[in-house]
Amino acid sequence: MSFRIGLVGLCTSHPEAWVPEIRELVAKGVFDAEVTACWDSGECRRPTFAKEFAEKFQIPHAVEKPEEMMDLVDGVIVHTTNWDRHIEQARPFVEAGKTVFIDKPMAGNFRDIAQIQDWLQRGKRVFGGSVMRFCYEVRDYLAIPVEERGEITCAYSAAGVDEYNYGIHAYATVIALLGKGVSSARWISGTRQKQLALEWANGKTALLTVGDAKWLPFNVTACSDRKFQQIAIDNMKVYRAMLEAVMPWFCDTTGKLPPPLAADELLEPELAAIAARRSWQRNGERVLISDLRMDDDGYDGYAFVRGYRRARLQADGTL
Repeated sequence: MSFRIGLVGLCTSHPEAWVPEIRELVAKGVFDAEVTACWDSGECRRPTFAKEFAEKFQIPHAVEKPEEMMDLVDGVIVHTTNWDRHIEQARPFVEAGKTVFIDKPMAGNFRDIAQIQDWLQRGKRVFGGSVMRFCYEVRDYLAIPVEERGEITCAYSAAGVDEYNYGIHAYATVIALLGKGVSSARWISGTRQKQLALEWANGKTALLTVGDAKWLPFNVTACSDRKFQQIAIDNMKVYRAMLEAVMPWFCDTTGKLPPPLAADELLEPELAAIAARRSWQRNGERVLISDLRMDDDGYDGYAFVRGYRRARLQADGTL
């Protein structure tokens, strides 16, 4: 029997891009699944959008409440733009033993990250984050023998649009390249675009540019003790790369497949970004990941979604 997938929140372009990709991978036998239900919060779309989406993509059920899809799915993908609602929307499915993928950014404050970490420690099937953790080009670069490419010591990536919802891709890209172990973040300078430095416990570093600017193609530059390499990333293939890597585990009902990333590295991009935000609030003070606190307000998902809603409804012709 095919693994049944539900879509929670249809705010972004991801659902309409991922559903065809999922079906193509199913047709190729990469995993066995079907999208059986969808729900939308109405925060960024017109009230009838879930029904229209279901009809367009031939999804059997468009429900009025997320809980109504509980018996219709084996797992859900939470696509909601407002990251401050991810925990409340994921919780019923997590506690029911369903598999849950939380789209990027998984959370915007340390309090919500701690909840996800608790779920992981309890053995719940939770995953998510930026597609850039799995891009083909970084994976292929890392597959080059160390004797040829050298030991990577530093990386640089930039992301436009905004500092967190889209900026998280830059954090994810350098972490995919340099590996786990980010220990601190520091704001260097900047106005609309912020210049940031991340440090790893093993001495590696990354420089980032994120903030309010035009969209920039995905990118990363690697510096090793042997070579300097600019890695061009095909923006049209990043969804496929992630789905190939994640969905076999997501749809696995045997429990034999390990998650694509270990629990202690899954949330590193979000943690690094929250530390970076704390640093620029403190005029460039170096902020340790280990010093993040539950009472830090983090990135405001409700504030972000207000602007996102205006842009989305204008695009839909509703405003």
